[in-house]
Amino acid sequence: MTEKLTEFNPFEFMDTQEEINEFLMECYQDEDPNTFVTAPGQLVKLHGVTGVAEQSGLNRESMYKTFNGKTQPKWDTIVRVLKTLHVNLSFA
Repeated sequence: MTEKLTEFNPFEFMDTQEEINEFLMECYQDEDPNTFVTAPGQLVKLHGVTGVAEQSGLNRESMYKTFNGKTQPKWDTIVRVLKTLHVNLSFA
């Protein structure tokens, strides 16, 4: 019998919004831009793609495409999703 592995989602181990914001800033500072692009996608999955799509006014299918790691999402899409998830990042 083969066991199915689930995708690791670091946000499952964070208890506060502050921890989430700090992790996202670390992802933003990573040399690979995809690190930051995929992180909000993991947060969206944790909160439920359908609900986040509805709250942000985005299409559910486009939400999957945005964070699949194969496309380069528009900045306004990332900002809308982060605002929907109450993420507040400060860039210095």
